[in-house]
Amino acid sequence: MTQSASGYDLTPLSPQEVDRLAADLTGEERTVLLDHGTERPFCGTLLDNKQSGAYHCRLCDLPLFSSRSKFDSGTGWPSFFEPYDPEHIRYLDDSSLGMTRTEIRCPRCDSHLGHVFPDGPPPTGQRYCLNSVAMIFRPE
Repeated sequence: MTQSASGYDLTPLSPQEVDRLAADLTGEERTVLLDHGTERPFCGTLLDNKQSGAYHCRLCDLPLFSSRSKFDSGTGWPSFFEPYDPEHIRYLDDSSLGMTRTEIRCPRCDSHLGHVFPDGPPPTGQRYCLNSVAMIFRPE
């Protein structure tokens, strides 16, 4: 078992387990999480959420971001300046759409979450731009 510093199991899920978990996804969730799609801006259900808690991966329930790092970026997607645990985010170069970006995925189930950009607020200067459909909010 691979464990994060915050105590969560990061062992990659088998393809069979991912398929089992994905069976209950909606079409939009499947498009974003499995096919690397993007939901339309200003439409996500978690964009205006101001409750205290944590944002978890919709597919495997790994905590990804705390409400303490959420901020209003004005972009139309939920944005955070740092992850729940640095090991809870996987980074990949993304050259689609004719530009270079950094895609972020769940390290356990490999679901597409969104992208990270170097234009966020202090203290990190990072803007993790997430799809609402990629997450489940768990209140404190």
